[in-house]
Amino acid sequence: MKHYLQSAEEVFEHVSSTEQGLSEAEAAARLEKNGKNKLDEGKKKTMFKRVIEQLSDPMIIILIVAAVVSAITEWFEAGGFVFPTDTVIILVVVIINTVLGVLQESKAEAAIEALQEMSAATSKVIRDGKLVSVKSEDLVVGDVVVLEAGDAVPADCRIFECASMKIEEAALTGESVPVTKFIDIINLT
Repeated sequence: MKHYLQSAEEVFEHVSSTEQGLSEAEAAARLEKNGKNKLDEGKKKTMFKRVIEQLSDPMIIILIVAAVVSAITEWFEAGGFVFPTDTVIILVVVIINTVLGVLQESKAEAAIEALQEMSAATSKVIRDGKLVSVKSEDLVVGDVVVLEAGDAVPADCRIFECASMKIEEAALTGESVPVTKFIDIINLT
């Protein structure tokens, strides 16, 4: 639905909301029904995939080939089975490197998740007629978002009240100058 082609009253009617916002119960029900206001996250790598990625590093492959060549060379030089000391040392180095690489990657991923959780964006919305702050990912269709100077726009919104609003859209459109926004219906004819 192209809400910019409709009046604010029509949009409120379409999304079953009012200027007083949604009730907490209705917002919770819509969040449960429609999901969070965020992009789908990529699947996390399994431990097996991380190990395979570590072992597919060119230097590790060279070390594994060197271990195999060393074992074959020792076997032929001795004329039979001998304990492959060099091979064992090389393989221990490969295993230690793989374990450390997987642990390092797991810790880095956990640190990134913790930083994302700490820096989660919040938005001011009107719920039950009161101004409250919620995580931007918990916004739902019909929420009345209140923006102040310097705030980031957390979702697609229909403006129904503003005073000289300008939005920086460089990340979306590449325009270097903020764009003035209006509450009027956009007439495409």
